[in-house]
Amino acid sequence: MADALSADVPAGGLAVAETTKGTERLHRAIFIGLAVLVAVAPFLAYPVFVMKVMCFALFALAFNLLLGYGGLLSFGHAAYFGMASYVSAYTAKNWGLTPELAILSGTLIAGMLGAVFGSLAIRRQGIYFAMITLALAQMVFFFSLQTPRFTGGEDGIQSVPRGKLFGLISLADDRALYYVVAVIFMAGLLLIYRIIHSPFGQVCKAIRDNEPRAISLGYRANRYKLAVFVLSAALAGLAGATKAIVFQLASLTDVHWSMSGEVVLMTLVGGLGTVFGPIVGALVIVSMQNYLASLGAWVTVVQGVIFVICVMLFREGIVGVISRAIKRPL
Repeated sequence: MADALSADVPAGGLAVAETTKGTERLHRAIFIGLAVLVAVAPFLAYPVFVMKVMCFALFALAFNLLLGYGGLLSFGHAAYFGMASYVSAYTAKNWGLTPELAILSGTLIAGMLGAVFGSLAIRRQGIYFAMITLALAQMVFFFSLQTPRFTGGEDGIQSVPRGKLFGLISLADDRALYYVVAVIFMAGLLLIYRIIHSPFGQVCKAIRDNEPRAISLGYRANRYKLAVFVLSAALAGLAGATKAIVFQLASLTDVHWSMSGEVVLMTLVGGLGTVFGPIVGALVIVSMQNYLASLGAWVTVVQGVIFVICVMLFREGIVGVISRAIKRPL
């Protein structure tokens, strides 16, 4: 009976189904391996460093959702990352919110800001879209600079209390906070993975590849673009809000245009349009910043050289090259 059923299915269909199952098994293995690595990482490396990598990896994953799968290049993602950082730090320090509520408030504000900015930006395409996002992000930067009562101005918001998770578990210890950040990172990664492989994600990719054709099929492209923009902004805010609790600091660096440039760099180095590429890109860039800090301003030059090398030799990014080599999407 099984042979008879198989005979009715085209060979190409069986091959595609088998390839899909193989890809799912590979992704499942990567997720398990990543979860194990995250669990043991604080025993192998400095926990605060690994937490920084996870925060920026989540930021890069959020940006990749917008550019890699939505086809929308934003030069102003630092606005959502930084504003969420400020809100999280302010509510934790001045309102006494517990860390989970402070992080949630920062994420919600970033999502709301993304809804407002996105509704304006999606009216244009290409470089005009990118320039609008940059201009809006600069407005957020100058707002942060000119409102010291809220942001602390050039000093930022310092000595942010880590507090107690749900009012019970103290996060003053780096190890305790580490596993909270690890759960947030893995949950964010799984959510993004689900979005990408959902019907919504497939429509976003169709709009990215051929928007006129998607519109002709009856899809309201602007609604999908706004939705993916808001999701990306909220997830970037989640990363920024978490980072503020980890480092007990929110500063102008978080909303500066250079932060938007860094997340673009992380995504391209790791692999644009890949699920796991931004994680590798964040690890590479954060590691350079950490271990090459003694070079001072030359770190930026080194980053530029590495970026040029990656663009010249690994146009698909590190994970993109591996994906092509093994002929499996990563």
